[in-house]
This record gives sequence, C-alpha cells and structure tokens, in this order.
Amino acid sequence: VQLQASGGGLVQAGGSLRLSCAASGRAFANYGMGWFRQAPGKEREFVAAISLTGGTTNYADSVKGRFAISRDNAKNTVYLQMNSLKPEDTAVYHCAAKRFGSAYESPNSYTYWGQGTLVTVSS
Repeated sequence: VQLQASGGGLVQAGGSLRLSCAASGRAFANYGMGWFRQAPGKEREFVAAISLTGGTTNYADSVKGRFAISRDNAKNTVYLQMNSLKPEDTAVYHCAAKRFGSAYESPNSYTYWGQGTLVTVSS
C-alpha cells in the first residue's frame, strides 16, 4: 500500500487543521493506521492510531482531548483532526499502515509509511 499525507500548513496557536492520509491499493480496511510526528532535532513520536474498523483508537497523552483520529474505509483515507494546536505540535506528520494491525503505538509495528506533511504552529 502507498500512503499520501496532506493537509499540513501554517496555523496560529489555538487553531485547527485536519490531516488526511490517502492509501492506494486494495483492502485498505485490512490495515491498522497510525499517525506519527517528528520535530526538528527530535525523535519520531507516536501521535494517534486506529484499528481496522475504527473501533479502537489510541492517543499520545500530549494530544488527548485535542486530536481525533478517524477513518473512512470507503474512501481509503484516515484523518487526524487537530484542535487547540500548540507551538509544540510543530512537526512533520507521517501516516503509517500495518496489515491486520490494531491501534499500535510503536513505529516498529508499522510496515508502510507516507512521506509526511509539515504542520507549523505559530505562537
């Protein structure tokens, strides 16, 4: 499966963005999906993940209550709605996929990665 993330941009603190990750190939519904981010000079970190059907979601503590992950299997797309954005959310956001996976936190659990989309939050 190939992944294409989009929706990043520049936003002021307190604002919102919605990221999308479109998957090509068949059987998107067979893939657990995750969002990760990497800020300059920092390691990649887990943001959110969702299971095959969307019945299970998982969030990093730093984004709980502000971000929401969802998926539309008919459109082969997973979303990350980001509200109440903070400057520390600034990073390149990547989506990832794992066949028959659940809502995994570890990046090592994922097989396929998208190229990333840059989110910049100004103070």
